[in-house]
Amino acid sequence: MMKLLKKSLLAATLTATVALPIAGCSSTTDGGTVGADRRQLLLVSSSEVIQLSNQAYQQTIAQARAQGKLDTNAAQVARLRRIANDLIPQTAVYRPDATRWQWQVHAISSNDINAYVMPGGKIVFYSGIIDRLNLTDAEIAAIMGHEMAHALREHSREKMSRSVATSGVLSIATAALGLSSGQQELAGLASQLGLNLPHSRTQEAEADKIGLELMARAGYNPNAAITLWQKMQRASGGSTPQFLSTHPSSTSRIQAMQALMPTVTPLYNSSNKR
Repeated sequence: MMKLLKKSLLAATLTATVALPIAGCSSTTDGGTVGADRRQLLLVSSSEVIQLSNQAYQQTIAQARAQGKLDTNAAQVARLRRIANDLIPQTAVYRPDATRWQWQVHAISSNDINAYVMPGGKIVFYSGIIDRLNLTDAEIAAIMGHEMAHALREHSREKMSRSVATSGVLSIATAALGLSSGQQELAGLASQLGLNLPHSRTQEAEADKIGLELMARAGYNPNAAITLWQKMQRASGGSTPQFLSTHPSSTSRIQAMQALMPTVTPLYNSSNKR
């Protein structure tokens, strides 16, 4: 009887694994010229993700302001906002509603090499990424376009949805198979390596593609994305093996971008802002 019960629960687990993606699959954007039209698992609502991200954003901004690190370099902030104003109209290619987001741009004084765009259009650059890499405007546009792509495609929402799906399925599997704590850890690791990390690499590669198109349409030479990652590669002093990384390796990233140049260069050549 116990074996039969375990088999029944395992069957339910497998059914849940298949059914959840089917129930929640859609796409947050159009494909654009680069063809970013992958179907996405979206079990969590967009409003929930934006509410959570806005809370985190407000905390980050408040902390930076309290520490005297928010927007301390007026010229740098103006530069970022000018580039953002060039890129934002191009987001309509992927989703028309994005041009109506409440976009905000801030710079935080920090030696960190970091930048991100939160869901809903909240742009944050750390001064370290600009200063330490000595970024050109086009290289800033490459970073900003890439991070905008994450927001456009709602990758945070997608990650949360996958977490909800896989954690639920793993819980069922643990109960069904009577796994020990050690076996549970192995199951979690298998999920991480087999599902979450490859998916994150997919999101990063997707953001690279969309970012290239956004910057090219805005009149920034897409080849700057290649020089950017060459700088990143030198700054990293080596890279984590791609198999265990949530990002493509710099070498793979550069090769993929080079392959897209024939697609995005005509967009740059025809841009009114070139």
